[in-house]
Amino acid sequence: MRMLIKNGRVIDPASNTDDIRDILVEDGVIAEVAKDIDKAADTVIDAKGCMVMPGLVDLHVHFREPGFEHKETIRTGARAAARGGFTTVCPMPNTKPAIDSVEMVEYIKNKSEEVTDINILPIAAMTAGQDGEYITDYERLYEEGAVAVSEDGKSVMNARVARQAMRLAAEVGIPVFAHCEDKDLAARGVMNAGNKARELGFYGIMNSVEDIMVARDLLLAKNTGAKLHICHVSTEDSVRMIAAAKKEGLDVTAEVTPHHLTLTEDDINEDDANYKVNPPLRTNKDKDMLIKGLKDGTIDIIATDHAPHHLTEKDRGFVEAPFGISGLETAVAIIMTDLVKKNVITPLEMADKMSYTPAKIIGIDKGTLLVGKTADITIIDPDAEYVIDSKTFASRGKNTPFNGKKVSGEIKYTIAGGKIVYSNINGTEVIIDKDVPKL
Repeated sequence: MRMLIKNGRVIDPASNTDDIRDILVEDGVIAEVAKDIDKAADTVIDAKGCMVMPGLVDLHVHFREPGFEHKETIRTGARAAARGGFTTVCPMPNTKPAIDSVEMVEYIKNKSEEVTDINILPIAAMTAGQDGEYITDYERLYEEGAVAVSEDGKSVMNARVARQAMRLAAEVGIPVFAHCEDKDLAARGVMNAGNKARELGFYGIMNSVEDIMVARDLLLAKNTGAKLHICHVSTEDSVRMIAAAKKEGLDVTAEVTPHHLTLTEDDINEDDANYKVNPPLRTNKDKDMLIKGLKDGTIDIIATDHAPHHLTEKDRGFVEAPFGISGLETAVAIIMTDLVKKNVITPLEMADKMSYTPAKIIGIDKGTLLVGKTADITIIDPDAEYVIDSKTFASRGKNTPFNGKKVSGEIKYTIAGGKIVYSNINGTEVIIDKDVPKL
């Protein structure tokens, strides 16, 4: 089968390409990238006026299955990913039961292959049941297909266990994804410890809740030689410490979310739990440092930390509601509107942070549009304007602080392995999984 993508602005960090090109796909593989390809094809896509990027890669999502299917399932999460332009996603292990065994990794892989053509690569738990005590079998988990280990949703609070885990991860060669939060220090906090928390009368979460654990984990990585990835960085001092660690030569990478790049505590509407996220929305000073870190390479990638919840859970009010934002279907528009359109980052940098470098961090052969590579492709109309409407989300989680925001940047096609898994043509959206199309 042949697919020909015509007249698109091809943006490929691997080859430093930002130019009008055509792309020919044959049997799911990129066969040619050139100007004015004139060959017959079964499917022809006119991408004039659109950006054609490597399929987006998100290293941090929560698909909730098994155990919390009322929030999300692998099927609905995959649909949300496709609608958001993502062709590869990595679900975190905080399910019930946790993804802490070969059998659970197999379950995620098999269920994913059953329902979707996008790539779903599981992250396994650092400890059994994510209880912070008994380290899982990293070698077997890695061999089975886990691309990293993480205790996301919590930290391994025992430094001795954390060190042993990093040492074993270094021996196996599997990355450690660190959720840096001192649970004891966070206590009953529900938002950033600042002026807004005082105004609303809520318990706050200090920057040091994150900073202390970032410092500890960087020191343990230095001690063990582990490949460390810092999840959802939110504070200015975390950025400084990561920069210092990189300067020293540590094998460390870091991510930031679209919401931490674009929102602060000042944006929180009173008692609207759609703004409740962990780590919390911080100050303008923190946000500015995150943007600076993203631009200078201290922060390597953008990840959504897609955390869907049921409507009734988020309706409980700020104190009682769970932490989390449903982020897969808004990420491109938020980054395009608030960063690319405002010349904070270039389209090439966006593709690097959302596709090429994420793929490199977990060592997969994705994130490029080079000839011979799998045809994972995202086509974006950067100038299409619309208003975010959470009711249209494919995810079961409608919890977003961006509902009602006017944005630019619309996904027109998501192509995984040469197959169209999402299209949005003339206002008609189609999501295709392995059973039936969903309009």
